[in-house]
Amino acid sequence: MHQDSALPTPATGNRWLVLVIVSVALFLIVIDMTVLYTALPRLTHDLAASAAEKLWIVNTYPLVVAGLLPGAGTLGDRLGHKRLFLAGLMVFGVASACAAYSPGAALLIASRALLAVGAAMMMPATLSIIRHTFQDDDERAFAIGVWAAVASGGAALGPVVGGLLLLEHFWWGSVFLINVPIVLLALPLAWRLIPAREGDSTRRWDLLGSLQIMVGLVSLAYAIKALGHRSPSLAAVTIATLLGCGFVLLFVRRQRRSAAPLIDFALFRNRRFSSGVAAAITASVALIGIELVFTQRLQLVLGLSPLQAAYLILPIPLAAFIAGPLAGLALKWLDPGRMMATALAVSALGTLGLMLTYAGSLGPLLASLTVLGLGLGTVITGASSAIMLNAPAERAGMAAAVEEVSYELGGAIGVALLGSVLSMVYSASLSLPIGLAVAETARDSLDEALIAAEALTPGAAAQLVTLARGAFDEAFVMVLTVVLVLLGLVSAAIAAAVSRAKLAARAGAH
Repeated sequence: MHQDSALPTPATGNRWLVLVIVSVALFLIVIDMTVLYTALPRLTHDLAASAAEKLWIVNTYPLVVAGLLPGAGTLGDRLGHKRLFLAGLMVFGVASACAAYSPGAALLIASRALLAVGAAMMMPATLSIIRHTFQDDDERAFAIGVWAAVASGGAALGPVVGGLLLLEHFWWGSVFLINVPIVLLALPLAWRLIPAREGDSTRRWDLLGSLQIMVGLVSLAYAIKALGHRSPSLAAVTIATLLGCGFVLLFVRRQRRSAAPLIDFALFRNRRFSSGVAAAITASVALIGIELVFTQRLQLVLGLSPLQAAYLILPIPLAAFIAGPLAGLALKWLDPGRMMATALAVSALGTLGLMLTYAGSLGPLLASLTVLGLGLGTVITGASSAIMLNAPAERAGMAAAVEEVSYELGGAIGVALLGSVLSMVYSASLSLPIGLAVAETARDSLDEALIAAEALTPGAAAQLVTLARGAFDEAFVMVLTVVLVLLGLVSAAIAAAVSRAKLAARAGAH
């Protein structure tokens, strides 16, 4: 039986409760992308994690989610989204407990991978459940706006939650353990209130294709990370790049030949759909990348505590939470393409403001962060609407998977690419005077430079810390420059696509 709008509508009194349940689950999923940012310095120190392990601790989660999402979306269409949602919620709870008590970096990375499995099972279901639960177009647009606000605001709020938990009474594992009681509360409510819809048992589930795209994405991310090392191995970069490109091409070829593909690439012929995907990836790159480097600067350069860093970054999630539902309501009158192009330009303005104010007074800095949050929150609402409303109802799970792959892939690119830019520029900018005996690892990251300084005399330590923090700030500005250029280019491209579509429509009318 197909999951389409012909199916019975759930009790009207329950649809807003259903929105709350799926929003809570989504909040847990997206917050785990960024909750480690404020915890990362302490976690790195406690687990003695290397720079490479630190990046994998952060990036394993979005990469595995992105790899599994296409298969999870189709599996939800086959089995029913409620069933997959409940199973994913249980996996997520178990993995959260495992991550909280991981004794070393390797086990934490493995736990983050299992956490991603649960997240991938839930994510397409959240948007598909909304798509089928809300039959009224205006209510659906508002509900998608709420979903987008949680997606953008939750990811932005992750460092704040991490900072609030990392008080002197808690340890870094608390950022995962907090998920467990929420999962235990959400499970019975979801089982009782989310309407059960039969899946389409004729839909095939392509596990091999899902594994192909996951291996491809992980390999490409590894190549980007390896390229960002102080002395990158050309052989490792080449092998990882070829492996990644090969598996991605195998995935695309397999999907184009499949009668029931995980991703129907014909959807991308719709310019509104493809513009939504481009905007979603770009917004996620900007949000995740900026938060990663900014939270590190607040703690490692300015010496703020995790809680203080959390307070300073708060304008981004608050602004995104406000922008999402308002943008959803505004979609009654505004074209999603024009909204995305304008919001990307606003995000670029906020990024430029951050470049100009990061070392200045507090007021302009907070204003820049607010503008950035408003822009990105609006982009994500417009992108979600453009993707979901330009796909057939029977492809709701697939469209939701594509949309969420865009965010997760954007987050992975943000961490891998911008993290590598940060590492490369930091290593190139750090110039140590002759005679300062310090471990070579100090050139890899500011974290390791600060650890190396602990073994030096006070004078030498102060000199190393000053030079390392200066190099980090140069790298920080370069990361913001890359984000600014990306936002500007994609904004211009979407604006041009909207103009071409309108000209084509007028020509067709005549």
